[in-house]
Amino acid sequence: MPDAEVPAPVLEPKQVLKRYLQTLREALLWKLAGLGERELRWPLTPTGTNLLGLVKHVGSMELGYFGLVFGRPAAEPMPWLGPGSEDNADMWATADQSREWVVDFYRRAWAHSDATIDQLGLDARGQVPWWPPERREVTLHQILVHVIAETARHAGQADIVRELSDGQAGLRPDNSNLPDHDQRWWTAYVDRLKQVAEATAG
Repeated sequence: MPDAEVPAPVLEPKQVLKRYLQTLREALLWKLAGLGERELRWPLTPTGTNLLGLVKHVGSMELGYFGLVFGRPAAEPMPWLGPGSEDNADMWATADQSREWVVDFYRRAWAHSDATIDQLGLDARGQVPWWPPERREVTLHQILVHVIAETARHAGQADIVRELSDGQAGLRPDNSNLPDHDQRWWTAYVDRLKQVAEATAG
């Protein structure tokens, strides 16, 4: 008689949320792999979106939401968010902020975030001082969902910026989540989309 199949363990809600957040963090960092400092910083949209800036921004965001919001500020100076800082200073890396520095900053940020997540219950309350007064009162559960949504948005931006940079695409190293075809197929596919777009233009 065959052995009964052992069901996978059911994760607690906090574990589920934490797993999704970690998967997104790693996907975002993967988008930096194989590029030089210039390509990582190069703005590829009219609003200056660039890969290294996205990572710096998401790290800054985590330190705010899982630090200040719950009275657990990190010992991590962020002058780009301080008084008198210029607009969008968190969305690009300065010449002295190398890839290694930005990646280490992001990893330190998520370590601080994880400590907050581990030590507080999902119903723990905090305040988001930069939100409107009527929405400032939050729970850890709400902030986890918010940060997952924000990180997913920025990881999606990184997907597009990386593809515009050197054509590399995919969900994560072990799963591209794309049909497995050669460049000829993809060129024909894109040409077909262009033909359809042209046909609907007039």
